[in-house]
Amino acid sequence: MEVFFAFVGSGTHLLRNALVTLGEMTLGLVIGGVAGMMLALFLARYPAVERHVMPMIIATQTLPVFAIAPLLVIWFGFGAGSKVAMATLIIFFPVASSFHDGLRTTASEYLDLARGWGASPWQILSRIRIPAALPSLASGLRIAAVLAPIGAVVGEWAGASAGLGYVMLQANARGQTEIVFAAVLILAVAALVLRTAVSRFCDYLVFWQVTPTTTSLRIHD
Repeated sequence: MEVFFAFVGSGTHLLRNALVTLGEMTLGLVIGGVAGMMLALFLARYPAVERHVMPMIIATQTLPVFAIAPLLVIWFGFGAGSKVAMATLIIFFPVASSFHDGLRTTASEYLDLARGWGASPWQILSRIRIPAALPSLASGLRIAAVLAPIGAVVGEWAGASAGLGYVMLQANARGQTEIVFAAVLILAVAALVLRTAVSRFCDYLVFWQVTPTTTSLRIHD
């Protein structure tokens, strides 16, 4: 009940800060997703570089996000830049790793057939390996959509003047637990909206895949 009254009394304030966090999540997802895809394509095109680059990328994932967040605030300031950077760093690895694995595991018979027909490495990458790896990319994007709120809120906890993470810290310092829970609920809804949007995009990306739901509907019909 107290949480409901918090929505009523501070709804405008909460929603305004929710839009800030949602923007940081979305921008971080876009930048991190594009950067992850570019790295995966680069490593697929130049596999000799993978032995040197991937260990360094994996090593960066062992660093605790709470240790990185203050550095990003120092480098990018208290504005949205540091929060977007935090979300980008968290999102980057699952997208790059999933897409890279998909590019590496393309069926060998397809590759052999393309080489037999004289296809160039770029043609093999663009016409065979990338389409075959799209389901893996979709899985990575779905995971990244769930991680995006974590990056944005952790960045706001490290230093911010707006956002749901900032609201949580301020309310917690004042003992306003109902505001904290209200902010958490709004964050969950924002994360669900982002996850649903990404899932719809991924369904469009791999439209040829038949899901169990569509299969059952077709059998029923």
